[in-house]
Amino acid sequence: QVQLVESGGGLVQTGGSLRLSCAASGRTLSNYVMGWFRQAPGKEREFVAAISRYGSITSYADSVKDRFTISRDNAKNTVYLQMNNLKPEDTAAYSCAADTMVGILPTTWSEYDYWGQGTQVTVSS
Repeated sequence: QVQLVESGGGLVQTGGSLRLSCAASGRTLSNYVMGWFRQAPGKEREFVAAISRYGSITSYADSVKDRFTISRDNAKNTVYLQMNNLKPEDTAAYSCAADTMVGILPTTWSEYDYWGQGTQVTVSS
């Protein structure tokens, strides 16, 4: 079983940048497809980005494409989400997740097996 801990959230102005990190322990990160999801108050959890086990394939929600970049460093057991040109609508709790299945990158939260506790991102206008 893998444990996930997110960090890097905070308060930023519109147009600013943040980099989220997701540190894994307990199992080798390369065993997992990794994803980022977010949930704003009163809204459903939504897919943000996913990355294949060795980083060759990525997938993004349309709302973050060209602004966010997911990457991973399996040697450091860490996944990253670089967020640029942030907007107030990006405000949410961001969580990373791990999926043990091999195949098409999953974009629904129910397909993931393990979750971190989340980190808050707040974008002021």
